[in-house]
Amino acid sequence: MNTPLPHSPADGPGLAELDRESRMGGAGTEVSGREIRRIDLSDFDRRRSEITGELWDAATEIGFFQIHHHGIGQDEVDAAFAAAEAFFALPEDVKSRYSLRKGTNSGWESRSQVRPSTGVPDTKESYQVTRPHMEGLWPTDEELDGFRATMLGFEARCREVAMRVLSCFADRLGFPEGFFDRAHDPSADTYRSTLRLLHYFAVPQEARGGTETWRAGAHTDFDCLTLLFQQEGQGGLQVCPGKEAEAQEWTPVVPSADVITCNIGDMLMRWSDDRLPSNFHRVRNPAPDEYQGARYSLAFFAQANGDVLIESPGGTYPPLTAAEYLHRRISANFASERAS
Repeated sequence: MNTPLPHSPADGPGLAELDRESRMGGAGTEVSGREIRRIDLSDFDRRRSEITGELWDAATEIGFFQIHHHGIGQDEVDAAFAAAEAFFALPEDVKSRYSLRKGTNSGWESRSQVRPSTGVPDTKESYQVTRPHMEGLWPTDEELDGFRATMLGFEARCREVAMRVLSCFADRLGFPEGFFDRAHDPSADTYRSTLRLLHYFAVPQEARGGTETWRAGAHTDFDCLTLLFQQEGQGGLQVCPGKEAEAQEWTPVVPSADVITCNIGDMLMRWSDDRLPSNFHRVRNPAPDEYQGARYSLAFFAQANGDVLIESPGGTYPPLTAAEYLHRRISANFASERAS
């Protein structure tokens, strides 16, 4: 178990990330042609140096990339999606028994996430799995047979892939071997990495083509690294890297079943003194001629354990614990967290 680290001051009255996000509410324009690079992780140990270079280039130049031959079988992904869809199909009074628990990032929520960029709720529901905080939040086997085992198994597989990718970034940043693995220790009661199941609602007939709501408003992620699993035919994800954020030029990420879409999060941006950028992304509503049905995705957020101190070696950001950082970010996004 990790030794608790001292509490650290945050960034004064507000986080820089929240200030950036609050300015990203416009529709912007959609552009094509930007490459979202695909990186092959096969034969990882032998090709580690080559893979590290490709990951670093994609991350520093864009902040988003896709990985394939990552080691998680398609049958495992399909089983996780099936379990997620079964959960969201439960009656609302059943799901409400497992509601998001304040301060833990665990449990079910619906239409409660309000992004600083939009000020309106995302049109979705989600269920968060954060291992140390799940007591009383699992559906029973009578309600959903095998759900807990499926999700815990899938979460563990996602962590394996995330740690492999983060180990490459640690090499380039000059961090000790195993640095991020220790910072995301699943055996500790301070473990904060989260598997999030997402269900974006089908678009009602009267809302089709509208621009006043978002499936997910523009945001950066709180974590070190995000792994996102999408289903083919259920698009809408857009990214806005680097200087394009100033003009809000958005590039679509076409969903594909054989890749994991990855992006750098704010924790890693801080740990790297901004060398690894955490860029904006969002999920737009479908256009009138696009699929209007439900959209499902699975996201794993590699978030440092709560007692880990996030320190940028060059002093770009003041140090603070991951717990304090996550509390401030989540409180800015969820109504239930802002309530006293």
